[in-house]
Amino acid sequence: MEYVSAASVPQPRAEAAAPSARGGRRSLAAALLAGAVGAAVVLLASGQTWADGNAAVGGGTLPLKASGGDITGVPSALAIVGLAALVAVFAVRGAGRVLVAALLTLSGAGAAVTAWLGVGDSAALDEKAARTSGDAAATIGALTHTGWPYVAVAGGVLLLLAGLLALRCGAAWPAMGGRYERDGTPRPRRTRTAPDPERPEELWKALDRGEDPTRES
Repeated sequence: MEYVSAASVPQPRAEAAAPSARGGRRSLAAALLAGAVGAAVVLLASGQTWADGNAAVGGGTLPLKASGGDITGVPSALAIVGLAALVAVFAVRGAGRVLVAALLTLSGAGAAVTAWLGVGDSAALDEKAARTSGDAAATIGALTHTGWPYVAVAGGVLLLLAGLLALRCGAAWPAMGGRYERDGTPRPRRTRTAPDPERPEELWKALDRGEDPTRES
């Protein structure tokens, strides 16, 4: 009895690249979600009250509040920069994509750090107390802080995560205007149909070449 050894059959490249393409789509979706949500959270939190207290005015007290924008405008500015960088990631390739992804990463890190530094800041309220009381040495009393600075920190961390994903996986993401589908495979080219020899212009071309168009091949 003869035995036939089974030869190894090479797998198509499309099957081998399928897991990589799926991983690229997942990382792309995760970066878009994290970046968009992170920027929105930072901008929302920056407009909320971060600290409040009382200023002594005319023998009484006046309640004062300070928003995130009053304490520091850096997180919201960096959130806008990060959001623009997130969009720009898909407009560039190669080294340009790496630079934009690095900008996105730095924007997220900067937004998180500056929001964290604003957690216990009282300078904005002290300034408001000085303006309200007319006393440059006046300070705020009964100072309390809300949880919105921590929310801004969380938004900055999401932006940072989007930047890290872009740095790690961005090379496999498609670019705007590229000749690629979403899975990274080239689009099929259109096949040209053969000209109809019975058309008048084709008959004239045949006569110009010295051929007899009425002769059957």
